[in-house]
Amino acid sequence: MIDHTHDAHASSWVAGADDHADFPVQNLPLGVFSAGSGHPRIGTAIGDHVLDLTGIALHLPVACRGALGATTLNALFALPAADRWALRHAVFTLLTDSAMAQRIAPHLHHMADCTPHLPFRIGDYTDFYVGIHHATAIGKLFRPDQPLLPNYRHVPIGYHGRASSVRVSGTPVNRPHGQIMPAGAVAPVHGACQRLDCELELGLWIAGDNALGQTIPIAQARDRIGGLCLLNDWSARDIQAWEYQPLGPFLAKNFLTTVSPWVVTAEALAPFWLPQPPRAAGDPAPLDYLTDADDQAQGALSIDLAIMLSTPAMRAQGLGPHPLAQTNSRNAMYWTPAQIVCHHASGGCDLHAGDLLGTGTLSGPAQGSEGSLMEMSRGGRHPIVLPNGETRRFLEDGDELALIGHARRDGYRAIGFGPCIGRVEPAR
Repeated sequence: MIDHTHDAHASSWVAGADDHADFPVQNLPLGVFSAGSGHPRIGTAIGDHVLDLTGIALHLPVACRGALGATTLNALFALPAADRWALRHAVFTLLTDSAMAQRIAPHLHHMADCTPHLPFRIGDYTDFYVGIHHATAIGKLFRPDQPLLPNYRHVPIGYHGRASSVRVSGTPVNRPHGQIMPAGAVAPVHGACQRLDCELELGLWIAGDNALGQTIPIAQARDRIGGLCLLNDWSARDIQAWEYQPLGPFLAKNFLTTVSPWVVTAEALAPFWLPQPPRAAGDPAPLDYLTDADDQAQGALSIDLAIMLSTPAMRAQGLGPHPLAQTNSRNAMYWTPAQIVCHHASGGCDLHAGDLLGTGTLSGPAQGSEGSLMEMSRGGRHPIVLPNGETRRFLEDGDELALIGHARRDGYRAIGFGPCIGRVEPAR
């Protein structure tokens, strides 16, 4: 599916797009925005601008025009994949053909003047736990003799999250309340979280629909991934420690999940699929319903990921954000995106356009590649020292945390995801 829209030498007439770190013409992510006091519209990011696709719908494929008049991407991602490919080709042509500049330029808006919106009306949200290095590191904190439970290497672990509290980048992170069991106490207390954490994840946006009771074969599962975003599943670790047994996360996870506003489409990501890393010697092979030779040969996404922290003191001192961690999704994910989708529907669950699946925290195996502060600080026992001398075990009020993501591969133009940012506000 790699074609002329992925050509590293392709150039856009939009000023600054060719050198943009995130949004060159090879990307063309989809999102929902409003300009000024206008209503939400569908657009694509190109350089430091947003192109209003709703406004130029008459220049775009007929099959997409109705969906482009909506205020979310749900209808567009319910269309056949061939229609979204046609949309990509049409937009690419408009932005690379200088003869179209005079006609299309009036529909460009400076991104700084636009308000991003949640790209989908999310019917359901599921968070998985496929980052094996994160699962191992967290397991060692609580079960040193058995970090991974016996089922981890057999089944993609996941839980249903709270769709209503998924918000777009820039939404404040209000420190949550919950029940906490203080060290040495015999009864819990109710209060504000003191161990607020981030989780570095990717979000998979579902395309298409399957009926209740209809499964998704592994060979078809990747076709149901319409695009990706960055995802931060904020976590209240002290609340989680008390409440998660026997049924798993609840208040510790449902207060906010932040996603980046731009959907980097499956079409844009075509060059960045690579072989899934082999399993360690002695690990069981996936069961038959999760096994597909093509998925193992070309089913892992290679995306460079990073966590950046800015504290109030750093901003006051004029210091830029500090990189807390860097990793790559391919080296972190024990299960492929297709295996996640296949397993989710294997019991007959219906998945619909705009549903969101989180990968779980994506940590690498080495120090400096951890996807959460819980890992970096070893459960709070080893403070993280910042360049200005401040320390952090967990996030404090006023801290601003950003996730960064770029897909890179030799011979292709790097494409990015844009911001996934949240600033911690005091408990209400």
